[in-house]
Amino acid sequence: MTTGSNRPHGALPSETHVGHVRLRVPDLERSLSFYRDLLGFLVAGEEQGEVTLSASGRPPYQFLLADDPTATFRPPGTTGLYHVAIRFPDRPALASLLARLLRHDWPLHGASDHGVSEAIYLADPDGNGLELYVDRPRSAWRQTGGQIAMTTERLDVEGLLAEATSDRGTPWRLAPDTNLGHIHLQVSDLRQAEQFYTTLGLEVTQRSYPGALFLSAGGYHHHVGVNVWQSQGGSRPPASARGLVSFSLSLPAQEAVDNAVARLHGIDGLAPRPVVYSHARGVLVHDPDGIGIELLADGD
Repeated sequence: MTTGSNRPHGALPSETHVGHVRLRVPDLERSLSFYRDLLGFLVAGEEQGEVTLSASGRPPYQFLLADDPTATFRPPGTTGLYHVAIRFPDRPALASLLARLLRHDWPLHGASDHGVSEAIYLADPDGNGLELYVDRPRSAWRQTGGQIAMTTERLDVEGLLAEATSDRGTPWRLAPDTNLGHIHLQVSDLRQAEQFYTTLGLEVTQRSYPGALFLSAGGYHHHVGVNVWQSQGGSRPPASARGLVSFSLSLPAQEAVDNAVARLHGIDGLAPRPVVYSHARGVLVHDPDGIGIELLADGD
């Protein structure tokens, strides 16, 4: 991994971050009861069957829910979303939502200490994986062999819950600076995914997990994770499948977007070649598994 002035030519700017995810949902009201009423995201806009949600109730938004009552289940073994990670500004903010989920008996899938972060795992009503996490300070991140050391250890849930603040008697609100820290994808081929995402301009930060790869811009532990744990050689889901449609990477300037697109056009030997579409809010590209990535200049 390289950072600062030693970052390689063609790397995405260090200010790059995950912006939002677009999910196709079969029951919009059910999804809103989860993301809005339980988690605490606020409706930031509504247009033509799509609802945008953000922690602050204003742009930038974190979730776009596209209503499609005909949406089908994503078949097992296909590519797509593993989880989207909601990042909290501090431990009390994460702990307070965890306490709320426990009071409402929402099922949890796990809790891990990753060294660089502390994380809780669950799924939304459609089975989309979610990670709720808080970062440890970068000064506490360890490096081993040029990689950021990430572990999977038991989380001190009791210690985390001790920092929760009560929302009893008051309207529940997410911390307004809650955002999306990273996205983790199920892909069909790890080598092909690495070629695509490094050409896009992300840098590998961790490759020690068997069957997985983690990449980022600017030395973050990861903005994108990819794995083949359940999807090695898998096909794309049907176009009508519920779940991930696309996610966005927010770049600091239009020039950075244009440079990333130019690099993707230069990929040789990648089948299928990435398809690039221009649209009103930026540029939409697709990785080798058809997962959409919106490249947006900040302010779009």
